[in-house]
Amino acid sequence: MAVVETVLARLPEPVRAALTKHRELLRFATVGAVCFVVTNAVNYTLKLTVLTDNPVTALAIAVIIATIVSYVLNREWSFSTRGGRERPHEAALFFLISGIGVAINSAPLAVSRYLLHLQVPEVSRLTQEVADFVSGIVLGTLVAMVFRWWAFKKWVFPQADARVRRLRAVTGPTERAA
Repeated sequence: MAVVETVLARLPEPVRAALTKHRELLRFATVGAVCFVVTNAVNYTLKLTVLTDNPVTALAIAVIIATIVSYVLNREWSFSTRGGRERPHEAALFFLISGIGVAINSAPLAVSRYLLHLQVPEVSRLTQEVADFVSGIVLGTLVAMVFRWWAFKKWVFPQADARVRRLRAVTGPTERAA
């Protein structure tokens, strides 16, 4: 926390106020960035090895893995003070909404590959990969992210300040030794 507070203290007041006001959205975006990296790493590992002929499947698997990471990080960090549901109900809603997000994320890639035929042999390998990246990774991720942000706040974590965290007392070096 000291790093965040130090950085915030160095920013102009209007910027600091905006960042503080929208910290939940910034945390959500940070979790999204982490999951974006996870999605790309898994997607390209699968796509370039065992699922070369099934790019939509590779992307869907990558998004599912990133969704599990997303649940843990969003529950424990992004929306750490929000709640209002029992954990099994919350998790079921999270994964249902994320499942819809997987379909939303995969739809632009499916359109690119199977409706627009932006795949080898109709286009070059480079064109195919650029089209896959733009449609599946960029466009699909952005549309799914907007949907998830809205749906998580509306249904999964509906109540603000429902889970107020208690701070642990920090002990000095002499107190730990006792």
